[in-house]
Amino acid sequence: MAWLLAATVCPVGAASAQTDAGPAHLGAVDVFDLAGRAAAEGRDADALKLYDALSHDPDVEVRSEALFRKGQLLAAQERWREAALAYRLLLDAKPGAARVRLELAMVLARLGDEIGARRQLRLAQAAGLPPDVAEQVSQFSRALRSPKRLGGSVELTLAPDTNVNRGTQARTLDTVIAPLLLDRDARETSGIGLRLRASGFAKQPVTDRISLIARATGSADLYRSGSTNDILATALLGIEWRGPRDQMGVTYGIGKRWYGGRAFADTYPLTGEWLHQIGRTTQLTANVSRSAIRYDRNRLQDGTLYDVSLSAEHALSAQSGIAIGGGVTRQTALDPSYASWSVGPLVYGWREWGRTTVFASATGRRLIGDERNLLFTDKRQEWFLSSRVGLIARQWSVHGLSPTVRVGFERNFSTVSIYDYQRTFAELGLSRTF
Repeated sequence: MAWLLAATVCPVGAASAQTDAGPAHLGAVDVFDLAGRAAAEGRDADALKLYDALSHDPDVEVRSEALFRKGQLLAAQERWREAALAYRLLLDAKPGAARVRLELAMVLARLGDEIGARRQLRLAQAAGLPPDVAEQVSQFSRALRSPKRLGGSVELTLAPDTNVNRGTQARTLDTVIAPLLLDRDARETSGIGLRLRASGFAKQPVTDRISLIARATGSADLYRSGSTNDILATALLGIEWRGPRDQMGVTYGIGKRWYGGRAFADTYPLTGEWLHQIGRTTQLTANVSRSAIRYDRNRLQDGTLYDVSLSAEHALSAQSGIAIGGGVTRQTALDPSYASWSVGPLVYGWREWGRTTVFASATGRRLIGDERNLLFTDKRQEWFLSSRVGLIARQWSVHGLSPTVRVGFERNFSTVSIYDYQRTFAELGLSRTF
């Protein structure tokens, strides 16, 4: 294949001379030389064809070199997403290639994915670098800035769920008056629906370190009956500051939630975020938020939600990482029986095997209500447990879209039976790798 492509991109005179002398059996070095000359002469399309052919060579070193040169050529053309895919394909075969991770980090920064760029830098450091190179990487990390002003992402998945409304299995609810028969909509309901997630941002630099930023996020869980459709939309405006090892931001906005086709609640979130680089392989993230909430269906629930969380992400090696954290949430309400405290830990990890990324997470929460609701026999107290596992199969990627599978389980143990539930769910769809 490489020889045929080389023949198509060779100058006519050179091809004729080869024909007169007999068939030319070009080796990889010869094809690399032809591709380099094509790129130098501005024939980038020809060079990319040759690199594509070499990227299927049986020799892993030849494939790796071809993908690296292809990535560099695409980056020079500012075809950032295609360059990222070439580097990612190379890293699937040679995860310890620190130079490639650095190139990938720079490309991700160009795409506006600073979180992904910094993660690649931590993975490169975890793989081990010479002291002088490690210091250069640290300097690059401190100076990392994304020039992208606009960006966003969209994900659509098929979502089978054994309990789409997080309803109880109980048919009756114990009350101080008498057991009440629960409506069908309040009990466990299974279904297969569509789950949509979307986000976008716009950034306007004010100085080298300060930027104005606008964010919008949305999600929708849609099922055939419509009675359990859950739609959320949030818009935020704020300011962001970046230092050598730190990043801080403050935003304020408005959120709207619809459930079952009707307005459910309005929120007004004020959030603060702090990212701090600890050493070369660890990042600390802290979030603080205060949200005023107004419920459309039950004004006694109106109140304020306070949330504080802290997590640390650490690169274990060039192919794996882990994050550990926890948080505290305080919910106030006009009726104290709807007010509560909750606290719990979170752990998340991932590992790359070839062209497959496997990830898993687990969390637990302890919730204690302020007072007993006059209708119920007990004050609300709960233990919530959740775990998820999934994988991204990049070997079947099409235009950067890779098959993604997630499977999860939730169990909420509550002293009030209407809040006691369990569910098993999955998400099947395509995710953009970059």
